[in-house]
Amino acid sequence: MPGDASSILIGDYFDPLRAEQLRMLWGLDQPLFVQFIQYIINMFTFNYGYSFVESRPVIETIAARLPNTLLLTGTAAAITIILGIVAGIAAATRRGSTADKGMVTTTLAFYSTPSFWLGMIFILLFATYLPLFPKRGTVHSPAPEDPLLFALSVAHHLMLPAFTLALVSFGAYMLVTRNTLVEVMSEDYILTARAKGVNENAILYKHAMRNAILPLVSMIALTFGFLITGATLTETVFDWYGVGRLIFDSIQARDYPVLQAIFFILAIAVIIANFIADLLYGYLDPRVRFD
Repeated sequence: MPGDASSILIGDYFDPLRAEQLRMLWGLDQPLFVQFIQYIINMFTFNYGYSFVESRPVIETIAARLPNTLLLTGTAAAITIILGIVAGIAAATRRGSTADKGMVTTTLAFYSTPSFWLGMIFILLFATYLPLFPKRGTVHSPAPEDPLLFALSVAHHLMLPAFTLALVSFGAYMLVTRNTLVEVMSEDYILTARAKGVNENAILYKHAMRNAILPLVSMIALTFGFLITGATLTETVFDWYGVGRLIFDSIQARDYPVLQAIFFILAIAVIIANFIADLLYGYLDPRVRFD
C-alpha cells in the first residue's frame, strides 16, 4: 500500500521535515533489507516496539483488546463446532433424505455468505427494525460499574457478532462430519457390527465417530489457533473492540509494528495448534503414534 505511517499521522498538515524526522525515528528511512533484518531480530527477541498510532508498547496495545477477541471468537467457535458436528451427524444418519438435502443446502448457503454482509443484515433486522440488540460496540456507554451489569451488557453486545461468525463458519464442520461419517458407515466393520445386531446408536457413537472425528481434530486445532486474531470483518462491522478491528485500523494507519506482531503471534499459535493436533491424532488413533 502506498504511503507510510508518518504521512498518515501528519495528514493534511504535511510537514516534510517533521515527516522525515518521524521516518528516521521509526527506522523507515532505512533500506528495506535493513528494516527486514531488524524486524527478524526484534521478533525473535520479543521486542515488538511501539505502536505508531497509540505511542505505547505494541504488546500493551494487543493485550488491551485480546480478552474481547477471545470472548467473541471463543463463543463463536464453541457454537460453530457443536452446531456443525450435531448437524453433520443428523445429515449423515439421514443420507439422501429431504432433511439431508435441506441441511446441506442451508449449510452451503450460509457458508457462501460473506460475514460482513450477514452482519449488516443482522444489524438491520435485529438492531434497527427490531431493536433487540445493540448496533455496535462492546459494552454500553457509559459502562456499568456493577460487575454483573457489566457482564450482562457485554453479553448483550456479543450475541449478534458471535452468531454471525458461527453461521458462516459451521458449514465446514457440518460437511466434513457428514461426508466422513457417510464414508465410515460404509466400511466392512460397520456392516459386521450391524450383522451382529449391535444397536445403531452404539455403532454410530462407539465405532463410526471414533474414526470420523480424526479429520475434525485438525479443523478444531486450527480454529483455536486463529482465535487470537479475531474476525477482522465482523469486528469492524459491529465495531467490536478486539484484535480483528485493531488489524483493520492498523492497516489504514500503516501501523507496521502492530501488524507485524499480530502476524508473528498468529504464526506461533497456528504452529502450536498443529503440534497439539498431531499429539491428539496419536492418542485417538494408535496407528499414527510415534515410537
